[in-house]
Amino acid sequence: MTTFDRLAGRVRALPPLAADLLVAAAVGIFTGPDAAVNDPGYRQADGVTWLLLTVSLVALVWRRRWPVPVAVVTGAACAGWALHGHIGELLNLPVIVALYTVAVLGNRRRTVWTGLVASLASGAVALRVGHDVANPQGLPMLELLWPLVPLLLGEAVRTRRELLVAYAARAARAEEDREREAARRVHEERVRIARELHDIVAHTVAAMTVQAGVALDAFDAKPEVARRAMRQVRDSGKEAVRELRATVTVLREREDPPPVPAPGLGQLDDLVARFAGSGVEITLRHEGAAGRGLSSMAELAAYRIVQEALTNVAKHADARHAAVSVVRRDGRLSVEIVDDGPPSRSGDHARREAAGFGLIGMRERAAAVGGSIEYGPVPGGGFRVLAALPAEDDTDGGRP
Repeated sequence: MTTFDRLAGRVRALPPLAADLLVAAAVGIFTGPDAAVNDPGYRQADGVTWLLLTVSLVALVWRRRWPVPVAVVTGAACAGWALHGHIGELLNLPVIVALYTVAVLGNRRRTVWTGLVASLASGAVALRVGHDVANPQGLPMLELLWPLVPLLLGEAVRTRRELLVAYAARAARAEEDREREAARRVHEERVRIARELHDIVAHTVAAMTVQAGVALDAFDAKPEVARRAMRQVRDSGKEAVRELRATVTVLREREDPPPVPAPGLGQLDDLVARFAGSGVEITLRHEGAAGRGLSSMAELAAYRIVQEALTNVAKHADARHAAVSVVRRDGRLSVEIVDDGPPSRSGDHARREAAGFGLIGMRERAAAVGGSIEYGPVPGGGFRVLAALPAEDDTDGGRP
């Protein structure tokens, strides 16, 4: 920052009236001595000279409020000195300050019109008093141009200020955009984690409840069945702990979290097996190399959709049979889960209410990988979930 910029900043920090009085005083300090002493052969300072100086300095106090009238008054005073026969190097300083104010507080159109009028008036006065003796047929070029200097300076300062304001506004908007983007990402991550926790906990608790019921019913009559069911409960608990540990690891933001494979279509057989003894007979059908070369995100979405749909069947459907179909054809993966629950309309409504977060999660998972999902009651009874997911090959073949 230059000395001039620091000085200008201190002046702008003053109250407006104090700053204007300071500017008028500074102009008076420079213009007064020039008005007091004139070149020999020209009119010396008299009452008219001091009156015009006083009017110019007083007018400068109001330059912010009425910049154009102040420019007219100071310009008239400057012309009055010339026509009165008093010349000086700094007698035009008041009108220079006024013209600068017109430009710095106005707009480009006003600056252009002010420059045109000021230049013509200055040239006419110069021609009238005969300053350009070398070229009496034309307007004095110097007198035509000098009013444009403060106007151009004021225009440059105003443009710079507008650019700084625009840059500041752009920076503020960029900061707001960054904050909104950060908030959006945080929200998306919270939704993703909530979806993962819901899928893990809801499914595992449902499967463990089913198997615990089987074990309880068979505890005395069929101890082997009970032991098998309890082993399934244990395995389900271990699987839930593994997935919860992976989720907590992400939340803790460890630098090098251990790689934990995400569940995919290859685990659907194990998933269906967890519902053994639930009273729902589940059949699983694969067609078209459903999981081969499929993107990891699409595999995870398909697995979670089947998981949530089967959990809803076991908890809310009151069904005896359910069919899971996973078909890959023409670059699309179709995942369908259908059960044969009772055709009660109120039951379907209660089922949708109970599975609200699960249905929302399925819809979000399908949308996240560019797919779609539809669900609803089947005519004659039952409920159907149908997801269509993109099945383009994953080039890196990796998992998240």
